[in-house]
This record gives sequence, C-alpha cells and structure tokens, in this order.
Amino acid sequence: MRNPLQEQLLKAGLAKKGKVDQIAREQAKQRQGKGTASPQEEKIDAQQLQAEKAQRDRALAAERKAQAQGREIAAQVRQIIEANKVKREGEISYRFTDGDKIHSVLVNETLRAQLARGVLVVVRAGDSYELVPRSAADKIRERDASLIVLDHGKPTESAPAGEDDEFYSQFKVPDDLTW
Repeated sequence: MRNPLQEQLLKAGLAKKGKVDQIAREQAKQRQGKGTASPQEEKIDAQQLQAEKAQRDRALAAERKAQAQGREIAAQVRQIIEANKVKREGEISYRFTDGDKIHSVLVNETLRAQLARGVLVVVRAGDSYELVPRSAADKIRERDASLIVLDHGKPTESAPAGEDDEFYSQFKVPDDLTW
C-alpha cells in the first residue's frame, strides 16, 4: 500500500519502483517495531533488568528479615511476661493510665505497696495487663519499651527539675526545721 505522494512520484518518473518498495518496507518495519536492535543494546538491557531484579530481591529479603525479627522479639517478650508474671489477687483497684485511657487491675495491699515502690511494674500483654518484677521489666524494656505501662522505679523524663532546683538552691533550709 503506497501513499499518494509515492504514486505521483512514480507516474512523473522521478522515483524508481524498487526504491519506493524498499522505503515502504522500512516504514512498515518501523511502524511494527521490528527494527533490529544491536546485540550490545540487548545485553545492556538484560544487565539492567537483572540488576533491578536483584535490587528488588534484596529489598524484599530485608523486609522479610525485619518482620521475622519483630515476630521473634514479640515472642520473647510474651515468654518473659508469661514466665515472670505475678499472680494478681485482692480487691483493691489499682488505677493507671495507658496513653489517654485509665485502666485498673485488682491487687492486694502488698502488691499495691510493691507497685508504689517500683518493685513491680505494669506491662501490656496483648489486651490485658500483667504485673512483673523489675528484673523482667528491664529485659522487656531492652526489647520493646512501649509495652511498659507503669514503672514507679524509673524517673519520668517529662519533669524538667533542673530549672526548679537551680531556683530553690539559693534559699537555705535550717537543719533544725521540723514540720
């Protein structure tokens, strides 16, 4: 199928039939995308595809490794909590905050005193809360500090006591002062 311009050039004798056919074949090849690519370009394309695939594989492997490590840490924390949790008994409701909500656990007077002194720590165990000793809480803190809900043994970082201490240091308190 020739275009009208080619037909006119043939009728006028300005082009030869062989040349017109050759140009038509080249144009058809270009339209269909069957142009021959050089072996060098094919090799470069294959190397680029291989490099991209290797990079995707490395990223997926790193993501899977991070997920596996997270599951392993969660399992370790669950195991520490189960092995060290203190049996809760009593009728005193001990209240504490977790985020912006107030929760409570039932304890007896001994457990309440240990919580207040910081001997026991409240940790989140799934949807519930458990009491664990300080040594177990330190192990949990190493793995995932966000699970520690209440710990009276550690000072809170929210209190900027440095400024107040400097201000009140200029006032001397007598030794014989009784309250």
